[in-house]
Amino acid sequence: MPSLTAQGKENLDKLVVCINFKLSNILTTAHYAHIWVDSLVQEGTLPALVVGATSADGEIYLNAGGKKIVGDESSENIDPDTVFWLCSSTKFIAHIAALQLVEKGKLDMETPVKEYFPQLGDPVIVEDMTSYTPEVVASATNTLRVKHLLNFTAGTFYVQSPNGGFELNKALTSDYVTDDKHTEFFNHLKGSLPGVPLRFEPGSNFIYGYNSDILGFIVEKISKQTLDQYMQENIFKPLGVEASFYLTKSLKEKFLPLAYKRPSDGQLEPYSNQPNVGIIAQDPSKVACLGGVGLYMSLRGYLSILRHLLQVLDGKADKPILKPETVKSLFVPQLNEEGCKSIDMLAQIFSAPGPMSWTNASATNLTDWKNRRRAGSASWGGWTGTNFWIDPTTGIAGVMGIQMLCITSGSGDPNLVKAYGTFEETLYSAIA
Repeated sequence: MPSLTAQGKENLDKLVVCINFKLSNILTTAHYAHIWVDSLVQEGTLPALVVGATSADGEIYLNAGGKKIVGDESSENIDPDTVFWLCSSTKFIAHIAALQLVEKGKLDMETPVKEYFPQLGDPVIVEDMTSYTPEVVASATNTLRVKHLLNFTAGTFYVQSPNGGFELNKALTSDYVTDDKHTEFFNHLKGSLPGVPLRFEPGSNFIYGYNSDILGFIVEKISKQTLDQYMQENIFKPLGVEASFYLTKSLKEKFLPLAYKRPSDGQLEPYSNQPNVGIIAQDPSKVACLGGVGLYMSLRGYLSILRHLLQVLDGKADKPILKPETVKSLFVPQLNEEGCKSIDMLAQIFSAPGPMSWTNASATNLTDWKNRRRAGSASWGGWTGTNFWIDPTTGIAGVMGIQMLCITSGSGDPNLVKAYGTFEETLYSAIA
């Protein structure tokens, strides 16, 4: 199984050579990794971050550096147990929850979603993705099925800002004030339109949107639990991971707030005047468990979930949360040619070096990435800079995360993209 060589460990600690820091400032090998991370913070390149990698046999590498408050020497350092708002890295776990129900025969991929939510029985097709009140082009004729939510061909979409970034819809920024949070959610999506808006006929293309949130609501309908309760019972507690859709007292004590953004001049600055993000509300009664964006977790915890999936593939998992054939499906491309073109456009946010598709749970690269992950790896990332990949061919999974507004104009933060690629390349070159 993959493991680090001694030289590989040193090379990982020397990531600084690719991240704009002078080697002359480095004094001892033992402190390379922390100097690399802290230098990013000191130079305003990135705020505090965590990087890590694992194989099925155990943790390969895990490191954290930087302070909660950039430039404040009195601020406490973060560590591998620091808690992140995962944003869209939540999606992968929500899809795992749904696939567990598929395994148990409680959910069928061909089932029309309207059987769970009548609001999706009469969706409408729109073309304008920058307006909350777009002109309706037609009524959808294809039936929206569970499989379309899994592979992101349902047609639901995030409203885009004029510069190409994603807007935070009211479904994400509002407190949920009634007991029927599902209806509130669909009312936010629908607005004044005659039906929930879709960008195209279900099953015909790929677009990034609210699929995982709706999938999570289906899990709630079937299990008669909140998504948080279901995941605690079927994913987190079995794997010994502390995570929640609620910022509990324990999680809040270790939480790294979303506090920075990078404007056009390229320097970090405090992220003030943030929109009210309802999923960070402290009152649990006002929080909807949104399977697309809502989880809080450390990246050590996320790495534990990825390691478990590798163990399932290797036949080493103790009490596996998914069957091997289901885990294998996490890496199988699901999109048609048109869908692949659409996801390739989206993947440029992360500077993907090759063609992509989408599986039942995440993106997958269709070709090897030079000196990085192999074809057929699963990966994704979040709005605040949380990223992961899992490579079943080499048996390696990795994470890298910060808490910063990273996607503002149709592209990802260039410094994060560079650091992520450098970490991955250095890791693969270091494996025995």
